[in-house]
Amino acid sequence: MQAKEGLIRLYQPSLSAYERGIVEDILAGVRLGDEAAQALYEDFNLPLLSLLATYVRLRKNGVLAYYNRNAHVEPTNICEFNCSFCSYRRKAGEEGAWVMPLEQIVETVRGQATQGNTEVHITGGAMPGWRLEDLLRIVSAIHEACPGLHIKAFSAVELVAVFEREGMDYANGLSQLRDAGLGSIPGGGAEIFAPSVRSQICPDKASGAQWLALHRAAHGVGLQTNATMLYGHIESYADRVAHMQALRSLQDETGGFNCFIPLKFRAEGNTLGERGEIALPEVLRNYAVARLYLDNIQHLKAYWPMLGKANMGLAMAYGADDLDGTIGDSTKIYSMAGAEDTRPSATVEELHRIVRNAGYVPVERDSLYELIAEC
Repeated sequence: MQAKEGLIRLYQPSLSAYERGIVEDILAGVRLGDEAAQALYEDFNLPLLSLLATYVRLRKNGVLAYYNRNAHVEPTNICEFNCSFCSYRRKAGEEGAWVMPLEQIVETVRGQATQGNTEVHITGGAMPGWRLEDLLRIVSAIHEACPGLHIKAFSAVELVAVFEREGMDYANGLSQLRDAGLGSIPGGGAEIFAPSVRSQICPDKASGAQWLALHRAAHGVGLQTNATMLYGHIESYADRVAHMQALRSLQDETGGFNCFIPLKFRAEGNTLGERGEIALPEVLRNYAVARLYLDNIQHLKAYWPMLGKANMGLAMAYGADDLDGTIGDSTKIYSMAGAEDTRPSATVEELHRIVRNAGYVPVERDSLYELIAEC
């Protein structure tokens, strides 16, 4: 009660009656509506958003800040789609394109596993012509080579492309992948669900409705997933709120999302880049609003290869409780788009230092947020 009264008293002179009502709802644990979320974006100052997001973050996750030991494998950057925000995609035969043979994928993962990793994250381009059997072959081979490693693989966009090509029910395809060793699904490809935005930035790939349907099906067959939002390009605040509302609604239905990962648009090397990038204060505002609005998604991830290590402490001051993982210089998606960390890798000691300097307690987790060790 003292914390509630103190916050309201501190900011009362600058708050309208409507804004004070939003603050009171947040402190009381009342679910925010879309109009309130829009007001948080448009009318609330950053210090107050930080206080409110931290209040909610502490209520949900205490002083713990999570990370895992992980690495990525990107089997190909050849993609049948041509999104205007993407710096990673290449056409077959184009300079810089690659396809990893299965043997190379397995050997890469086996080498990563010797570093103490508990997870491999597999995603890349939506390879033209790939069938379900190609995905099953990758998952099965990795699971056989490293049976104790959690396989988080294939975005909804990659999966929808394969399932639609084969005329396959999503749940059927996902069940086969699960049985082959798939442990969970990453959140990529969500971008912004609004059709008016999607038609401009990624018109030829899975729709927002298909992304949501794929994740609903995954939850239905027992696969937990993550959720993302690509922001800071042509979308409006209303588009962001509608995107999160769709995620919140699906989470009410299934409970299958582990975390939400806001991903800032990076401008280098893509056709959308002439618009430039949003500044750090807007990034922090977005973390805070996400933490305050998504009351039923437990974890908010600050993906450091996108954000940069230098800004991780700030992200934790605006509601983030997860840093992703060690990565081990194994992803090129953000480095090819101009991220500060061109060869993203973090030691456990670095992550511990970042967390402790922000005033939290670092905790190693597995892919499903079961604790491995408190540090």
